[in-house]
Amino acid sequence: MEITVKQMYQIEENGHQMGFPRQLMMENAGASMVKNMARQFGDLSKKDVLVFAGLGNNGGDALVVARHLAGHGSHVEVVLLGDPGDIKTVECRTNWSLIQKMKSVSVITLEQARSAKPDIVIDGILGTGISGQIREPHSSAIDLINNTSAYKVAVDVPSGVNPDTGDTAEKFVRADMTVTFHKMKRGMPRRADLCGRIFVEKIGIPPEAEDGVI
Repeated sequence: MEITVKQMYQIEENGHQMGFPRQLMMENAGASMVKNMARQFGDLSKKDVLVFAGLGNNGGDALVVARHLAGHGSHVEVVLLGDPGDIKTVECRTNWSLIQKMKSVSVITLEQARSAKPDIVIDGILGTGISGQIREPHSSAIDLINNTSAYKVAVDVPSGVNPDTGDTAEKFVRADMTVTFHKMKRGMPRRADLCGRIFVEKIGIPPEAEDGVI
């Protein structure tokens, strides 16, 4: 069964109301991504990884990925796309606070990222809630991702791709692999050219959270 973004928001909210916190959803989402990356690459300890994180929950998921990769011994650099004071959710803010306490993760600027030579790039820029034109610094980050020869992994959906329809903004990430959560989003299978290999990961949301979702 494929679902829409609106249905996914309802399912997350229902799960949260049942007592399964969004923080845990985010933790499980990020951990499941790293599990898929380990399946793809084997030993992650020799990998240089560049993580782009927006200020919403997609960025929060990417920050969890960064922390788990550091635990695997990867060399991890994180670019936060915006002012930390503008982070939109408690969950993302919590994970940003954690990253700042970690010597095993380097926080760099978008300008510094231009000279990076990563093996893997994580797209945690925009997620499912895209609307309107893609502005800076997100636009430059998308260009940088597409221009690198690194293997590109998208969190939930490639930035700039509408997961309901498969339509794109004027800019979008071309991913090699996308890990989406709970269930497949309706528009993604028809955009394998942009999503790459798609993996659907359960993140612990009870099936009962789907009750009454239209």
